[in-house]
Amino acid sequence: MTLRIGCTADDFTGGTDVAAAFRRAGLRTALVFGTPDAGTGLPADCDAAVVALKSRSTPAEEAVADSLAAQRWLWSKGAAQTYFKYCSTFDSTARGNIGPVSDALLDAAGAPLTLHCPASPPNGRTVYQGHLFVHDELLSESPLRHHPLNPMTDSSLLRLLSAQTPHAVGLIDWHTVRRGTDAVREALVAHRQAGVRHVVADALTDDDLAVLGAGALELAVVAGAAGLAEGLGHAYPAVGESTAQPSPREGRAAVLAGSCSARTLEQIAHFYAAGLPALHLDVLAAAAGRDVIGEALNWYDAQDPVAPVLIYASASPAELAAVQARLGVAEAAAQVEELLGTLAAHLVERGVRRLLVAGGETSGAVTTALGVRAVLVGEEADSGVPWTYAADKDGDLALMLKSGNFGGPDLFTRALEGIPGEAR
Repeated sequence: MTLRIGCTADDFTGGTDVAAAFRRAGLRTALVFGTPDAGTGLPADCDAAVVALKSRSTPAEEAVADSLAAQRWLWSKGAAQTYFKYCSTFDSTARGNIGPVSDALLDAAGAPLTLHCPASPPNGRTVYQGHLFVHDELLSESPLRHHPLNPMTDSSLLRLLSAQTPHAVGLIDWHTVRRGTDAVREALVAHRQAGVRHVVADALTDDDLAVLGAGALELAVVAGAAGLAEGLGHAYPAVGESTAQPSPREGRAAVLAGSCSARTLEQIAHFYAAGLPALHLDVLAAAAGRDVIGEALNWYDAQDPVAPVLIYASASPAELAAVQARLGVAEAAAQVEELLGTLAAHLVERGVRRLLVAGGETSGAVTTALGVRAVLVGEEADSGVPWTYAADKDGDLALMLKSGNFGGPDLFTRALEGIPGEAR
């Protein structure tokens, strides 16, 4: 086993995003869905392994337990360093789960401190003076503040973390980062000596993240978004060319969307504009007992088998608010996950072999319904959006698990035009 770094991710699309980042850094990467057990294996010759959990919005105690179980499993596979991947918008509640999980991972590793940075410059997320920006706006003033489960109304990472941990939180500012790796290491030593446990770092560019990754190479636990993970991956000695499983060349293609993000709504609109078949699921009707799944499958069976199809429960902010007002936030989310997970299983039974899934919770529901536990990470169609190949299905099923905010407006149509791994 060549495993160098193990990662816990707080949702399934976040796991896909960070796995793609490690692969870009030249590490052969596998992705495991859900808390692994003693019998869960890894493909041979992996340099990095990512365990994708559903711990972003679960109760803090559950998130901690699942993250610690993943960390122990990664240790059993040889990982000496743990990366805790969370969203580049730092999605969390006032209680966590970023602070509690970070503290638990540090306690288990016997480590004095960790470095945090959620910056993802290619996606417009940067950190300056400890504040998280989305392009030119503070997170709290951007459209991304309207997360349906964890609205983000504060942009200060130091304030957010301080509310989630009893330990001291400090900052490595951008001017220190620009002075290079040695300056970052010196700042980490100074923070440790001062009793600081959580160190937030500024980053405006990928070069800044490369500096931070090199500076954090010796830390037992590092935390952040996929950008810092890539910087960390590049700090490891080169391991050679990364390879992916062969792409499936036959079988139908489909998109399942549950995300209500602005970017996913754009992608849905682009699919419609391309004249491709699309169907919106009525979540309220499903909750009232109507056979929405049966209706959707009948619709699917009537479509041209050559064209990709889109089935979605995504909704505009006003439509989502109306559904949540009727069902409650948790029940509305559960209905969407149940509908799309069940549909995924039926579609694969009907011959779908290229499945693009939009939304973190939706991706979790789909992979669970399909019984997919591990995938090998292949080429990206867009930054942070790779095709993956189900290792426990002999690579015959290609999955693209997309974070709601990721990908260009034409991703759905472009990614399914040709063979997975060739979409550009």
